[in-house]
Amino acid sequence: MESTPGTTIDEIADRIYRIATFVPEIGPTGFTFNQFLIDADEPALFHTGPRGMFPLVTAAIETVRPVSELRWITFGHLEADESGAMNSFLGAAPQAQVAHGALGCMVSLNDLCDRAPRPLADGEVLDLGGRRLRHLDTPHVPHGWDARVLHEEETGTLFCGDLFSHLGNGPAVVSSDVVEPADEAETMFASTCLTPTTAPTIRRLADLEPRTLAIMHGSSFTGDCAGALRELADRYATRLAAAG
Repeated sequence: MESTPGTTIDEIADRIYRIATFVPEIGPTGFTFNQFLIDADEPALFHTGPRGMFPLVTAAIETVRPVSELRWITFGHLEADESGAMNSFLGAAPQAQVAHGALGCMVSLNDLCDRAPRPLADGEVLDLGGRRLRHLDTPHVPHGWDARVLHEEETGTLFCGDLFSHLGNGPAVVSSDVVEPADEAETMFASTCLTPTTAPTIRRLADLEPRTLAIMHGSSFTGDCAGALRELADRYATRLAAAG
């Protein structure tokens, strides 16, 4: 499906949609900014995009269902490209509420959100009606004290935020290698916190055995997701060792 010029929407898992806006000026081959719509009884959005992309993202969502029906606004961590438009969505969807980790709510979102957010404990599940989103704290992985991921348990979709970020404007979903492109992007941007907990945290995500990786920057991935996560963890462990 096509929403507006430059922004596309594709179903990457059952009733889970990737909304992608390509920005060619970033890096040598451009960069995508992706949001994910979970179409359920209580629809949820993972990532809002920056405020400037709000009209593009809204137009894409409207091809599936009215933006006013959104119930949950979620994201990996507090950052403009992940949460910049959260108050715009709260204004457009009267029943919507930001749901984030308890720490992020305490240190930032209780003040920044136009409506009080819903704090989630590590491992807590949001039952969307037909879809179940499990919140998992991942502090500083890939970056941000409040960092977390969401695992949709019915489809096995891991909303992994900035993990596996890579350049270019590839297909909505691929089954080819995403680790090497992510490693190349890490060399370019150095965006991930390298700590003793980085690799173990990613390996714990692999234990979920996800079937789809919903990646914020680049193509999403289906295939051996657990294997890809473990290889990515190994790459970060190697980087940490090399850093001394």
